Amino acid sequence: MMLPQEIIRAKRDGKALSEQQIAYFVKGITSGAVTEGQIAAFAMAVYFKGMTMPERVALTEQMMHSGQVLDWSSMNLNGPVVDKHSTGGVSDSVSLMLGPIIAACGGYVPMIAGRGLGHTGGTVDKFESIPGYNTAPNEAELKRIVKQVGVAIIGQTGEIAPADKRFYSIRDVTSTVDSIPLITASILSKKLAAGLDALAMDVKTGSGAFMVQEEDATELAQSIVQVANRAGVATSATITDMNEPLGSTAGNAVEIREAIEYLTGHYRHPRLHEVTVTLAAQMLVLTNLASSEQEALEKVSTVLETGAAAEKFSEMVAALGGPSDLIENKSKHLPLSAVSMDIFAPQDGYIHAIDTREVGLAVVSLGGGRTDPSQTIDHSVGLTDFARIGQKVDTKTPIARVFAKTEEDAKAAIQSVQSAYSINEANVEAPPVVYSLIK
Repeated sequence: MMLPQEIIRAKRDGKALSEQQIAYFVKGITSGAVTEGQIAAFAMAVYFKGMTMPERVALTEQMMHSGQVLDWSSMNLNGPVVDKHSTGGVSDSVSLMLGPIIAACGGYVPMIAGRGLGHTGGTVDKFESIPGYNTAPNEAELKRIVKQVGVAIIGQTGEIAPADKRFYSIRDVTSTVDSIPLITASILSKKLAAGLDALAMDVKTGSGAFMVQEEDATELAQSIVQVANRAGVATSATITDMNEPLGSTAGNAVEIREAIEYLTGHYRHPRLHEVTVTLAAQMLVLTNLASSEQEALEKVSTVLETGAAAEKFSEMVAALGGPSDLIENKSKHLPLSAVSMDIFAPQDGYIHAIDTREVGLAVVSLGGGRTDPSQTIDHSVGLTDFARIGQKVDTKTPIARVFAKTEEDAKAAIQSVQSAYSINEANVEAPPVVYSLIK
């Protein structure tokens, strides 16, 4: 006979749990048979004692099967089902361009994205700044759009990995979020429930990432790659830099605008471009849509230059209920707050470092993110035109621009952003944006 407290005791004492024990516990999380106190105790035991690779695989698979798992076999798709996941950062709008790029290259991307968490922006929140865009279609609708367009970027439904939903909310309030086995299972249970053939991971490191140290990011990336591959989904991970905002904007409508600028070729921020193209190439190689990285990069370049990727973005927005002329009339459909001000460098010199987490929190305090899951978001606020590490500035140089509801909000954001920028007399090299690939 199995009892939740005996499973907790075994893990507390450092024992490896069997697949049956993990299955029993996860079923109890989903059904409510396991109490909040027991879930919290289990999470703390795992936090301190860790999990072996077979335990991580079992936890991931059980949480994935706690709800609906999409099956694409009846859809007769003529290409692979593939997705990407980022561990989150500031100004990380990669998904917005990546889904349409892969669809234009022949892949199918059912991207189940998240909302903003803490200082990091959420892809679903960004898409909800588009009027009419439905981030919660039913399964039949999702499958139809993915087959027709090649990509649909939506939010997590209640049917996908419900065990993770309950488990995560308890981890969040018991200081057990940053456990590598638990993060691995949480990310992968949701992603693998989408019925993927392949997955590309973007694991961030630096001042704006959950994994500030590169060695922690690498450990998480290795855990995710090993668990996903053992669960039968071809997966690789790229470690990328989050020591400064990734693109030129942070917020919701501003990031959708930046994605449109990127896809139409008006402006491609070099760091954002490098991460987008690197992950796109990885997805094409993982799924054999390209036989080499070189061929993959050429395909990506072609769909960007011909406008095929922008076309896919447009089709997806319209298929999910958004305006069919979003690309042509982005200013009309994506209004920004009326109060806007330049943020000037507080002193002369070179930008040495940026506390990217503080920049993300400035967006949250403007109303562009949440401090509580039930909060609504103001899509029209945000920051744009970030100055970069290594740039020479003086007190007349704008280091960013703020869009706020009120002048008071704008002034508070100006102070936060100025204090996030460290400026020194000596010049400094900007960090690389892509550190390593874990296959």
